[in-house]
Formats: sequence, structure tokens, C-alpha cells
Amino acid sequence: MSSAGGRPRQGFAGLWNISFGFLGIQIGFALQNANMSRVFQSLGESIDNLPLLWIAAPLTGLLVQPVIGHYSDRTWGRFGRRRPYFLAGAVLATLALIGMPNAPVLLVAALLLWVLDASLNVSMEPFRAFVGDMLAKEQHSAGYAIQTAFIGAGAVIGSATPWLLDHFGVSNVAANGGLPDTVRWSFYLGGGALLLAVLWTVLTTREYSPEEIAAFDGPVEALPPPPPATIGAGIPWLAVGVALGALVFFAGLEKELYLLAGLLAAFGLARMITAVTRAGILGDLMGDFSAMPLVMKRLALVQFFSWSALFIMWIYTTPVVAQYVFHAPDTSGALFNEAGNWVGILSAAQNAVATLAALFLLRPLAARFGKARTHAIALLLGALGYAGFLVIRDAQALLFAEIGIGIAWASILAMPYAILASALPQAKLGVYMGLFNVFIVIPQLLVAALIGIVMRHFFPGEPIWTMAIAAVVMGLAALATLRVREA
Repeated sequence: MSSAGGRPRQGFAGLWNISFGFLGIQIGFALQNANMSRVFQSLGESIDNLPLLWIAAPLTGLLVQPVIGHYSDRTWGRFGRRRPYFLAGAVLATLALIGMPNAPVLLVAALLLWVLDASLNVSMEPFRAFVGDMLAKEQHSAGYAIQTAFIGAGAVIGSATPWLLDHFGVSNVAANGGLPDTVRWSFYLGGGALLLAVLWTVLTTREYSPEEIAAFDGPVEALPPPPPATIGAGIPWLAVGVALGALVFFAGLEKELYLLAGLLAAFGLARMITAVTRAGILGDLMGDFSAMPLVMKRLALVQFFSWSALFIMWIYTTPVVAQYVFHAPDTSGALFNEAGNWVGILSAAQNAVATLAALFLLRPLAARFGKARTHAIALLLGALGYAGFLVIRDAQALLFAEIGIGIAWASILAMPYAILASALPQAKLGVYMGLFNVFIVIPQLLVAALIGIVMRHFFPGEPIWTMAIAAVVMGLAALATLRVREA
């Protein structure tokens, strides 16, 4: 059966196969998000330096996703358009997951985090565009909801595995104060699950050829040319970045500010290079960035606030739960590892709620109130969930805070992409999805650069206040969503 837009309407099995690989990708992300702070602290790093080490994750996304999106739009061969990227990223991520728990020193762990996050991004970004390739507009909400359900299920599995292994008798305490066997085996099992899940999608789907997509979509309107690049447009960004870097050096400010200075300078330099060369992938990416549709620009602000709050949570949930709920200051003790496992359960609960919300809540709400207003409601519930950490001191009761966070998480993973996929030109779906993820990455880099400074100067030794900051920022995301107009 065909649907509007010419693409055959996918049944449940087709929707399942298209997104099943995301189950494995999210298992990898969940293991990373729930355990990297514990890995770093077990190797002797202090809580103050955790944000700096976490920079690897968003920085790789910033570099990888637009480039992969650009090339996946232009790829077609024996194995398809997007699937070669799924598989290559999955193989590399599996190797990184196997290597991570065996990192002998902090530097190796940080480098493996770079490899792991880059590889997961190589697989993930084309999966976002894959839904748009395979489904007509009226199935976009369903497609991204199923994808979100797999993301939630994968995150439940990845987050809860150390806790489950502990309850099946695997040791949760390392004799030398390093990583316990529960964490080690979680990474090994997660790597295998990631590879198998991605292989399922690769082997059970057939991508439409460029000729079929052209037949489905009919005549394509010529895209407006991007605004011309000029050297002068990049000079202010470069100057501010260099000036900030000099200020940090000569005034002895916190070293995290070098990252912010580097980002500003790099963006200015990229604009200047584009103005001179006017060709190549950098020129294409900067041109596409400048010509973003209005709905994408407004959603970008929503993403900026949403992912700032999420990144704060990923960095600080383990220290907050260990200090305020389990009263475990010793990062090498059994109580700290018990707190770390419980953070995995909280993350699993959040993602279980997200799975249920994606399947049964978001779609009917979106049909009644629209995708944008549904997203605003979900983000507001997330802000209330973060606020719950300020007052709850019982481990079990923290599960209630995860309900709001889980609903927000489901919406963050589905609604912006459903809105965007219906508004973007098919020929640039991959690159725009990659550029859209820049607004996931930039806030994480800013958080990594600034949150440690804020905490050291205003709330030293009191990481609980990070949850208050996350609640406020998520509330701002909800307000920004009200400006979004759907296509």
C-alpha cells in the first residue's frame, strides 16, 4: 500500500526493522552515560575535573555528525546509502566498549571515550535520516516514536546491566579499587548486543535507490542559494576567541575557558576559509548552516536548552546520588559502587518511562495538541523531575523524579525530529539532521567548559545545585518550544 508522497506505507514489522539497530546504539550510549564518571573516578580523577573529561563526547559529535550527514546524502552503492555507516560505526563502537573497562590509566580511558562516542555518532546520525528516507510524512511521528521506544529500551538494558549482574552474583567490588566485574561484563555484553542489533537493521531492510526516491517525491523545488560567505563575517568570531584565550592565559583563569575560546575562534576561521575557497565539504556545510529553514533555527534554541540540562544530569547524577542519598564519599568503597549501580537503575527507569511515553503517550497528545505543544508540556515535566532531586533523599523515591525526566527524554528524542523531517528538503535530509545535532553538541561543550567553574566558585562541594540549574534550563527549553511553528 502506498501513502502520500509515494512511499509504501510501512507496517509494524517494517517500522521495527528500520529502527531496531538503535536499540544497540543506545545500549552503547547508556553504558557510556551511566558509567563514564565512575570509570574516571575509579582511575583517580576528582569530581571537579569530570566535566573536562566529558568534553570528548560532545566534541566528537560536533565534528562527526555533520560530516557523516553530508557524505551519507551522497553515498549510494551495493550496500545502500545509510547502512554502510550503521555497520562501520557499530564495529568500531564494539571494539571501544570491549577496551574501555581495561583502560589502565586515565588518558587511555579518555581516548577510548573519544573513539566510542565518535563511532556511535557515525552509526546514529544516518539512522535519523533513514526514517525520513523510508517513510512518508504522515508516518514520521510513528517512525520516530518507534525509534524512541528502541532508544528507551536500549538505555534500560545498558543502564541496568551492572545492577542486574550484581544481583546474579557477579562481584561489584574490585580488589584493587578499580572497576568491578559488574561494569566490565556490562561493557563486554553491551558491545555484542550493539553489533547484533545494527546487523539486524542492515540485513532486514532495503534502501530505496536515488531513482526511486526521485519518483516518490516528484519534481524537487530548487533550493535557495545560501547567503554569500565573506571574510568579514568570520573576523569578529575569530577576534573574540583569540581575545578570550589570551585573557585566560594572562589572567590565569580556569583552563576550561580555553574550550570556549577555541570554539569561537574555530567558527570564525571556518567562515573565513569558506569565503576564500567557496568549495569543498567545509563550504557546503557552512552554506547549509547559513541557509537553515526558520523552523530549524527555532528548534535549535529548544535543543540548546534541553541538551544543556541533560548533559548536566549525565555528569552529576552519580556524585549527587552518592553524596546526598548513599552518603558515600569514598569513591573506591562498596557503598560508592552501590550508588553507581543505583544511578544505572534510575537511568533505566527514566528510559522505561520514555519507552512507554513514546509508544502510548506522545502520539495521541501530538495528534490533539500538535507536536510543538506536546514537546513543551513534556519538557516542563522534565524540569519538575530535576527539581525533585533537590528535596528527595530516599533512593527508591528518586524513581518518581525519573517519571517527568523520562517523558521529557522521550519527547526530546522524537518530537523535534518529527517536526523537522516534515519540513526539510529530502536531498539534504542527512546533512541537515547532522547540522541539527550541532545544537545538541554545542550546549554540552559549553556546559563542560562552564559548569565546573560555576560549581567551584558558587557551590564548592555541593553538586546538588547542578540539579537546580538543570531544572531552570529545561524550563527555558519548554518556553522556547512555544515559538516553533509546524510545517
